[in-house]
Amino acid sequence: MKGNTNKPIAIWLYFGAFTIFLQIILGGITRLSGSGLSITEWKPLMGFLPPLNENDWQLSFDKYKQIAQFHVVNAHFSLEDYKSIYFWEWFHRNWARFIGLGFIFPFFYFAIKRKMNFKLRAQIFVLFLLGLLQAVIGWLMVQSGLNDTDISVSHIRLAIHFVAAVILLCYTLWLAFTLSLNHIKMRHRLRFSKLNIAILAVLFMQLIYGAFMAGTHAALAAPTWPDMNGFVIPTELQNHPNTLSYLTGNLLAIQFIHRSLAYVICLLVLVLYLRSVSWKINSLLSYIRLFPLLLVGIQVISGIMALLKSIGPHYSAFALFHQFTGILLTVSLLLLLFLNLKKN
Repeated sequence: MKGNTNKPIAIWLYFGAFTIFLQIILGGITRLSGSGLSITEWKPLMGFLPPLNENDWQLSFDKYKQIAQFHVVNAHFSLEDYKSIYFWEWFHRNWARFIGLGFIFPFFYFAIKRKMNFKLRAQIFVLFLLGLLQAVIGWLMVQSGLNDTDISVSHIRLAIHFVAAVILLCYTLWLAFTLSLNHIKMRHRLRFSKLNIAILAVLFMQLIYGAFMAGTHAALAAPTWPDMNGFVIPTELQNHPNTLSYLTGNLLAIQFIHRSLAYVICLLVLVLYLRSVSWKINSLLSYIRLFPLLLVGIQVISGIMALLKSIGPHYSAFALFHQFTGILLTVSLLLLLFLNLKKN
């Protein structure tokens, strides 16, 4: 396929990636507003309709009243309060439906018009499977909080849902890069692909622990910086065996690992930038290689502010911005890696 043939498909994939990016942000808003458990049923087809009258609203509210989150956290809620949290979860689910339609209909159009070869059709089919898997993971996550004991979803399932969304975003962007950017890959590679891949691997681990932080509210365990409640390493962490359940369930352990990974990523991104300074490269890459350095600085500052404001009224804004810049950092490193690999 020629470049001109690929252009509309690339635009379609970039648009799809943008909608996935917005969905990740909407997921953050849904979590921060406490809306994730407001809809207690999963209706993939008919669920796009909200309750249409007061009786339907009351029935939906009555189902919400049966779970622990209502009894422990929101027992004071009126029907109007319930409607306010219902909106974000409903919007989040409907945006997922919009993403699905935004991929399916153009795919059939391009397939009928024979704009895609077999390899590309297979790659996009994998994209569909990832999207379907993401929907199932999302419901399993919600289901983990629909009981009479838990007031929130499992932070493990939240992390799986979040990272699966990031993988879906990266896969979509990689396909779009392949169709649109192969012709501008630099003539002289920077020879730091392995370092770039290593940073992305550490960053994905960091994203997992970021979801753990969000799902457990681990920031509240030590809302201080640069120390952790007066210690570099809290005494509890020094004396406790580092079992998997402890490292993924203890609030201090989660926060300590999240902080430590942030420092490692900062150092690695700085090394990545410094290793590229001495190379003669085209102007495009000279700008692109700067993005991770700028974004990692913003990411660290926003993370510190979110931590320090974790018991204040502005926490949600800082936390959402922290997630926003984390996704942008991931995308910038993915783009840099693509441009640095050998031309396909």
